[in-house]
Amino acid sequence: MLAAVLKDFNNLVLEEVPKPEPGPGQVLVRIKSCGFCATDYKAIKGIRRNVDFPLVPGHEPAGIVAEVGPFVTNVKEGDEVILSPSGFCGQCRNCRLGLTHYCERSYSTGGDGSEVRPGSFAEFTLTGSNVVFHKPASLSFDAACQAEPVSGAWKGLIHYSEMNVGDDVVVIGTGGIGMYCLMVAKAAGAGRLVAVDISEYALETARKLGATHTVNPSRADAKKAIYDIMPEGPDLVVEAAGPIQAVKLMVSLLRRGTRWNIFGITTHEEFALDGGLMHFLEARMDSSFSTNPLAIEKAIRLMSRGLVDPDKVITHRFPLAEIAQAVATMSSGERNKVIINP
Repeated sequence: MLAAVLKDFNNLVLEEVPKPEPGPGQVLVRIKSCGFCATDYKAIKGIRRNVDFPLVPGHEPAGIVAEVGPFVTNVKEGDEVILSPSGFCGQCRNCRLGLTHYCERSYSTGGDGSEVRPGSFAEFTLTGSNVVFHKPASLSFDAACQAEPVSGAWKGLIHYSEMNVGDDVVVIGTGGIGMYCLMVAKAAGAGRLVAVDISEYALETARKLGATHTVNPSRADAKKAIYDIMPEGPDLVVEAAGPIQAVKLMVSLLRRGTRWNIFGITTHEEFALDGGLMHFLEARMDSSFSTNPLAIEKAIRLMSRGLVDPDKVITHRFPLAEIAQAVATMSSGERNKVIINP
């Protein structure tokens, strides 16, 4: 099968690799669509260094079941499915507590983690049957493959940071995941919803997706602009950008009772907190990584009910043979979500 293989940083090559065969409890899926995440881009460009080579990136896939291994009963050949990249055993203590993304034997197909298996910038992906979900017929494969990032947005905002109807929400960073955070916040009944980004292209999309206000830190004092919009300060701030500057901006926005979620940064960088100030503010910090079956099911429901529409975020599509052009597009400010169609 054809796959995009990362041999080293800045060395992503297309080559023929053996097509895997499913073992007990495994499913082989013919990939129809796979989202291009910033996590993939950071690995390709060497922005994050926790990468073992060779790596087939791509961890936002949807496709058609090509073959099932022994003891698989939840799907069959020909089923249209969504894959979660977050594999888990289902038997360890954390799995039995429902914390499958803490699984002691976890693996990721194409993403980030201690064990990373070949991902979905390829014609086929092999994974466990317990991370395969039926795709609603109403969803295109391009939209369906966005279940993973949409699930992350739901998990961070709703499940962890407990966003309430009417909350004033700030989303810092409006790349793909930030856009989904905006859409989830809008669907959940946000009051004032502020999108923050240095890209006017991204902010224009954010306005179309329901942001009531936008702020560009490169053109204005972001904290002042946000407090002009929200004189009492935000109820919830989500950092969905990645750079440490976004985290520092988030901390500067805190007032008493603010909830804040470190969502986008994955690199190991430091920022300072005033312990006494945090104590008296009672600012509640959350963070959120990866996904779990509950979040995936919630994402599929949001998309199938039309509350989150990934097609409004997708701006570019490339066949697998044009993966180099896709990487170049990821470097551009004139894009939102990029999709690979193997």
